[in-house]
Amino acid sequence: MRLIIAILLPFLVFFTISRPFQGLFCLILQLTLIGWIPAAIWAVYALSQYQTDKKIAEARHEGSPL
Repeated sequence: MRLIIAILLPFLVFFTISRPFQGLFCLILQLTLIGWIPAAIWAVYALSQYQTDKKIAEARHEGSPL
């Protein structure tokens, strides 16, 4: 679902992954017609990094002794 949002409304993805300042900057970039494509690419990249960081944190949590 977030991937579709990243392509259609790139700035919104940054708010869903707790990066509001990047979301505002992305919104400014998105307001220009030429900036829409870089904004969408940036949002997809940020979303993939967020998911990777989440998986790494999950793996560290599972491997730690209680």
